[in-house]
Amino acid sequence: MHQRRALLAACLACALHPARAQPTSARALRIVVPAGPGSVPDVRARWLAERLGVELARPVLVENRPGAGGNLAMEAVARSEPDGQTMVMTHVGLMVFNPLLYERLGYDARRDFTPLTRVGVGPMLLLVRPASPHASLGELLARARREPRSQSFASQGIGTPPHLAAELLQQQAGITAVHVPYTNPAQPVADLLAGQIDWLFEGTPVALPLVRGGRLRALAVTAPERLNELPEVPTMAEAGLPSMNFEGWTGLALPAATPPAVVDALYAAVARVLASDEARQWFASVGNRPGGETPQQLAELVRAELQRWGAVLAAAGLRGSR
Repeated sequence: MHQRRALLAACLACALHPARAQPTSARALRIVVPAGPGSVPDVRARWLAERLGVELARPVLVENRPGAGGNLAMEAVARSEPDGQTMVMTHVGLMVFNPLLYERLGYDARRDFTPLTRVGVGPMLLLVRPASPHASLGELLARARREPRSQSFASQGIGTPPHLAAELLQQQAGITAVHVPYTNPAQPVADLLAGQIDWLFEGTPVALPLVRGGRLRALAVTAPERLNELPEVPTMAEAGLPSMNFEGWTGLALPAATPPAVVDALYAAVARVLASDEARQWFASVGNRPGGETPQQLAELVRAELQRWGAVLAAAGLRGSR
């Protein structure tokens, strides 16, 4: 009798929570991060892993695999077993920019992966040092038009989101500036502070503390609306560039042949985490918002982004350049 009651209770629990019941393997779920510890993808993966483990009632581990601009991690996950045990904390650079930049990758962003959802989404800030002579984006652009190539901007490397945001700005504003790419991600900000370069773009997770602390000054944000965290900073549209919108994002993807039922179950669990008040507050603290789009919506977004940025990279002479 006791065994029957226990079995009935277990069946009822599965009926009430079907999405949670499917991915309950005792094996640990692995989130591969294409960057080192402390990076934005790593911080987000660890935050998510802790809460997803509770949601799924199974261990969720984070594995860092930096190297080759994130391509090594993407290739490893693309070749892993499509059993729902491994996914990658990808981002717009790996799903959109690298496929457009590299003639040969170890993976195909659309063929080798099933997108799951975006995790965090946010704009970029155009930054100058506090002593910059440009009090506004309008002043910076006016000088750049008067004196082509008189200004320099930095990025963490060719094809990175800060670089491509600057390329988009140049095309939208009709200016030409000198690109100074770095390999050390901390060096662009250091050289901006030292006056070695004139401006740069940076995502809000990194930029917000620098602006709040008075170390850098933000001239504009690449979002349709002003940030609640920096209400005094105008949007690009307010500065006269209505098409200068740019949102970076991190997201999750699985190997392409992962069974649909497994994809659906994992998506449901991740979406519950991202829909929480805690998620909204945590992402808002760095000027971002949680994702949560369905796998189909993310796949469509990637297709649209490939088309949009393909035109930008072609105009900049960067498409297929690596």
